Amino acid sequence: MSGVTDHGMRRIARRFGAALVVSEMVAADDFARGDAESRLRAEGEGVEPHVVQIAGCDPHWMGEAARLAEASGAAMIDINMGCPARKVTGGLAGSALMREPDLAMALVRATVAAVKIPVTLKMRLGWDHAALNAPDLAVRAEAEGVAMITVHGRTRQQFYNGRADWAAIRAVRERITIPLVANGDCASPADAVEMLRQSGADAVMIGRAAVGRPWLVGDIAHALAHGAPRDPLPSEVRLSAALEHYETLLSAFGVAQGLRHARKHLAAYAEQAAAQAGARPDAALRLRLVTSDDPAEARRLLATFFMPERAEAA
Repeated sequence: MSGVTDHGMRRIARRFGAALVVSEMVAADDFARGDAESRLRAEGEGVEPHVVQIAGCDPHWMGEAARLAEASGAAMIDINMGCPARKVTGGLAGSALMREPDLAMALVRATVAAVKIPVTLKMRLGWDHAALNAPDLAVRAEAEGVAMITVHGRTRQQFYNGRADWAAIRAVRERITIPLVANGDCASPADAVEMLRQSGADAVMIGRAAVGRPWLVGDIAHALAHGAPRDPLPSEVRLSAALEHYETLLSAFGVAQGLRHARKHLAAYAEQAAAQAGARPDAALRLRLVTSDDPAEARRLLATFFMPERAEAA
């Protein structure tokens, strides 16, 4: 997720049991040309296997970006054909490629040819409900050498509205032999079980539901593997992970820019910590948390959401 699945979040999710984590979406041309922020988005130190997701509309730059990612230690390249953002689709990238299947396959072909590591592909059901062409694109992608397909159970025109249609993903399962991953609205082990049943997929991908709780992916993986949920993580462990994530952002971007990048994560951690305790976050404290320019204050405030009893005792 662009602007969300930064290096720190991925490293934490992997440590808590996620089988695979994927970088933020990286613009292929910017990355290949050496853009500093793009390189930062593709960072994978301490994350194994390291997966870099690239997006673009030019076969040359897709190949160059894939080569660079492989040379920098990536174990897998993921092609984004699912992003619905207007600034991405307006440039004929992301889910706009589902309206341009020949261009989409040219990008796939160039990426696969550029590297020796596996190339995977993420898409939606189609551009809209009049053109649910994910099965056809998946068949073509498999023939071009793609090793795995992920399908988000919405069209581009739905953006993130309504509920993901897990059953609609089964049409892709029936047409390909490579592994299939189902994506969209998976927020619990029960969701994952039902998602797999309806879609026929081999695995599930968790996106927005992991914001503020990167350990959720491991929770779901454990439940699927063992048929039962694992014990909830103690507040101290979750707080430590949230603080680690905060520190990685400050370190990567510098304090001023890191604070801005961290705000959406701090807000999500506060929301999830309060929800775990069966409460709503204190609005005034939450506002202070996401607007503070003092890292020490932000750390103290974050701790109050995970361990309110300590704040009350103090």
